[in-house]
Amino acid sequence: MASSSSSGLTFKFHPLVMLNISDHYTRVKSQSQPPPSSHSCSNGSGSGADSPSASAPPRVFGCVIGVQSGRTVEIFNSFELLYDPSTHSLDRAFLEKKQELYKKVFPNFYVLGWYSTGSDAQESDMQIHKALMDINESPVYVLLNPSINHAQKDLPVTIYESELHVIDGIPQLIFVQASYHIETVEAERISVDHVAHLKPSDGGSAATQLAAHLTGIHSAIKMLNSRIKVLHHYLLAMQKGDIPCENSLLRQVSSLLRRLPAINSEKFKDDFLMEYNDTLLVSYLAMFTNCSSTMNELVDKFNTAYDRHSRRGGRTAFI
Repeated sequence: MASSSSSGLTFKFHPLVMLNISDHYTRVKSQSQPPPSSHSCSNGSGSGADSPSASAPPRVFGCVIGVQSGRTVEIFNSFELLYDPSTHSLDRAFLEKKQELYKKVFPNFYVLGWYSTGSDAQESDMQIHKALMDINESPVYVLLNPSINHAQKDLPVTIYESELHVIDGIPQLIFVQASYHIETVEAERISVDHVAHLKPSDGGSAATQLAAHLTGIHSAIKMLNSRIKVLHHYLLAMQKGDIPCENSLLRQVSSLLRRLPAINSEKFKDDFLMEYNDTLLVSYLAMFTNCSSTMNELVDKFNTAYDRHSRRGGRTAFI
């Protein structure tokens, strides 16, 4: 397997695809685990020998669909496929039926490749990859790693392309890793935000939800800070001559930095001061309203006490 792709394609990956693959894997894994029984608990010593593959995580397979415009490939959605582990092949009739149904709903989407789960690409994956070349001459392979790694900061998703390399004088197709970036639309952002603000199933309080929300913000800021530090150290090393200069990266950094002076414009300062003054005015009005309410309560209490005192025979005001 080569380290990186040389095709020059730009891949845009939508989070809906990752959610679909994760949901597919979770359902298959929960269904493959047998329910605990009293017999298995009483005879627990022999259960491991009877099912040696019970602990092995299952693999799921499916197709990814989207559009390709020039050198840009955008993966929008995915659907599941039936896989035969004995022959390491997909159910072709089921694939064609699903492709026809999706074509009616999404006429602009085409089959771009397929997906699976696992820590790394396997030798049998190339057989499935070649079987899809009659649908797409250069399919992509999306691999999701379902294992949890708390030290990993990037998404557990890898996109592979296939390239023809000559190995020992024999041309062979191998998987090469391709870079990608996340692309979202408004509906996906709303859905992800809705999922992030769902109430916990155990009936967590508002404080628990607030703590989870603040923890997420802290993690995002921490990751942003670490990425900025990496970029800063990289530029310093490039300035000192420790690493070669890359003009493409410098152009991207320059484009990013040009956006910063936009917040120092006069219009931004005027709008910010206006917004700040409006916020202070609302705070002052709320404080005055609170003081007025407290004063009215004090006057009502005084009138009530004075009225009771006059009823007991005390002096009354001369009217």
